Amino acid sequence: MPQPIDGTTGALPSGRIAIVVSRYNPGICDSMCQAAIETLTQAGVSEERHWVIRVPGAWELCWAVEQALQHSDVTAAIALGCVIRGETTHDEHINRTVSASLMDQSLSSGRPIGFGLLTCNTLEQAIQRSGGNVGNKGHEAADAVLELLRLAPKLR
Repeated sequence: MPQPIDGTTGALPSGRIAIVVSRYNPGICDSMCQAAIETLTQAGVSEERHWVIRVPGAWELCWAVEQALQHSDVTAAIALGCVIRGETTHDEHINRTVSASLMDQSLSSGRPIGFGLLTCNTLEQAIQRSGGNVGNKGHEAADAVLELLRLAPKLR
């Protein structure tokens, strides 16, 4: 059986990584942002290459990611936000639209976008997924971007 190709090893490209973060649910989103920054820094991505962009809420993540990816020196983006179910189905529409848009943007730009949109039923679930006992989605989204950035040249 041939050796599989993956992005767990290899060099990272130069360029900036945009970290687009919602200001809504600030305790949750700020924790995920800090985790993403820690992950990038530990991987050797210098602070000058982190481009943190704040937006009002999850809905605005897509627009800001698209704007960031229009810069030729931006090699990837990480989208971080949190939508908590309320009394209506509003959350379902936001989650579905933002998820699909970010995937479309990644495919059309040819650059990875780390998906860090929490879609939780309760505040407690969001807390547990942003640094609690379930981990931190900021770390996961940044790790995914780093792996895809290392994988890309191996697939060319």
